[in-house]
This record gives sequence, structure tokens and C-alpha cells, in this order.
Amino acid sequence: MGVAVATALAVAGCTSSPGGAATPAAEQPRNPAAFVQGQPYQPSFDPANFSDPKPNPYFPMEPGVRNVFEGGDERVEVTVTTQTREILGIASTVITDQVFVNGELAEDTVDWYATDNFGNVWYLGEQTAEYENGQVVTTAGSWETGVDGAQPGIIMLADPEQGDAYRQEFYAGEAEDVAEIHALDKTVTVPAGSYDEVLVTEDWTLLDPSVRERKWYAPGVGVVFEETIAGGSGTLSLVEVRTAN
Repeated sequence: MGVAVATALAVAGCTSSPGGAATPAAEQPRNPAAFVQGQPYQPSFDPANFSDPKPNPYFPMEPGVRNVFEGGDERVEVTVTTQTREILGIASTVITDQVFVNGELAEDTVDWYATDNFGNVWYLGEQTAEYENGQVVTTAGSWETGVDGAQPGIIMLADPEQGDAYRQEFYAGEAEDVAEIHALDKTVTVPAGSYDEVLVTEDWTLLDPSVRERKWYAPGVGVVFEETIAGGSGTLSLVEVRTAN
């Protein structure tokens, strides 16, 4: 909180390349939120690139769809709402993510995502709250692009390749999640069905890199399975997809 971090957001139609030269927005790099260990984060992000969004099959955002996950004593409900939130002039999609433990609300998060003209899905921020006995105990981890040095990240690349590493979010000391494309063209079966051509990411936070998980993304659905592979254990499986009638 309160960390003075210079934002690398470009709002005038160009971005800064690692060498400092201006890069026209039309020359969008394949990995615009690349994570390089030890290097400053400089996302190639231009609000002008959101005029004609290209849908991403691995992260569809159809309003009214609710995906329900279960694993152990947890139940997670992720809902694409019909609401939008304007961030730096971009109409981001509002998605809610609620975690229930033994039937009690444990975490309630509102996320803001936007797809650019190339098909990259950007993560523009979140408002999160953790609960105990029905009361909010912390809102740590909340952030918004352009506020207090927070910068956007990628939740899904338009043209992912195995080994790609990218930041999902950046708010120094509060939200520093990173992902890497672990595998492509996998198959997975969960209670909601069997899926092919599945993309798998390995996710972690730089604030605690000992904990790692993998997420399976199915075309046309999004996340269908999650598994903690280091620093803990547990899985979440998609059990139901509800659509608005």
C-alpha cells in the first residue's frame, strides 16, 4: 500500500520498449505483459487497443454464465455479470468470484477484465474481501489499474506458446501474481464433462513463490480444473455451468 511505483501505462497510442524507443500500438508484442525475473515490469498496454475486442476462446466472458467448482470443503461460484466498470476509458467486464467453505462465505471478490483488439484478456483490478463468521476481516490484495502505481496484467494470452511467462497483476507488495504456459492441447475430465485442446498454466505469486498451482482452461468454457502442486494440496473441479435463460 502506498508504494510509489512509476506506471508504464501508455495512453497516447504508443508504449515503451525495453530499449526505451516508442513502439506503435499496431506492433503489439505476442506477450505484452512478459515476466522477466529481475527486470522492471513494462506492459505494452494501450487503452486505444480496446475499440474492437477479439474474443479469446480460453477466457470467454458471456454475461449471465455462472461456473460452479467444488473441491474438499470448498465451493466456488464464478459469475460473469452484465455490469461493466470503466477503467482508463475501457469498459471492463465485471466478474464475481465467491468462495464458500463448509457452506459459509469465506471470500467475495469482484474482478475487472477486458479483451483487447488482438484477443489478449487483460486483468485490470479487483475488489476483494475475506470473511470470518460473516464479518469482513481483510480487503488486502485489492487493486485497480492506474491507481497508486498498480499496473494491468494478462489473464490469458491471445497467442499462447509453451513457456510463455507473464504477469497477471501488479500492485507492488499486494498483488504480484505470475503465470507460465505449462502445456497445450491436453485432455481433462471433470464432473461437468470431458474437454480436449486444454491449455494448462502454472500460477504463483512473487510474494510467496513456494506455493504453486496449475489451471486447466478449456476452449469455450475457461477454467475447468485447478490443482495445488507445491506449498499445499487440494483441487477444484468444474461441476456445473449455468447459463442465463
